[in-house]
Amino acid sequence: MLEFAFVITFLMTLLLAIISFSRAYNVYQTITRAAREGARMAVLPTCATCGNSYMDPSSGVTQQNSEIFSGYIAPALRAANLNPDSVFNYSETVGWLDSGDADEQCGVTIRFEYPYDLRLPFAGWQFATLNLSTNVQMRRENQPTGTTCP
Repeated sequence: MLEFAFVITFLMTLLLAIISFSRAYNVYQTITRAAREGARMAVLPTCATCGNSYMDPSSGVTQQNSEIFSGYIAPALRAANLNPDSVFNYSETVGWLDSGDADEQCGVTIRFEYPYDLRLPFAGWQFATLNLSTNVQMRRENQPTGTTCP
């Protein structure tokens, strides 16, 4: 009986740790997918009839970061039962991508962090908070010619 008590305690602890870290990985995948959705909408070509208004073609001015976040990233987070208000260090950058190649490409980079609390399931004890970060780069279609990146 004593051996069984030690073994079952160890196995249950291992099982709960696996469940907790699996949920953390699921949250990481979700925030990466949400950032990818925002970057995808940010790099779509703009035209008068396609309804994408990320960039005003006459002025070349991009929308505010909050419009991409509130229109595409926040709904993707809400769909996975994550709170978009918990996102911090959000940044959206339009510029040359860090591809490592000599052939640089213009695109969008979206970065942000999301806190995940490591808790013991069914007990509510919090062990630590992990700050999960994501960094998504997506190249723009119909790249401009020349040396500028809009």
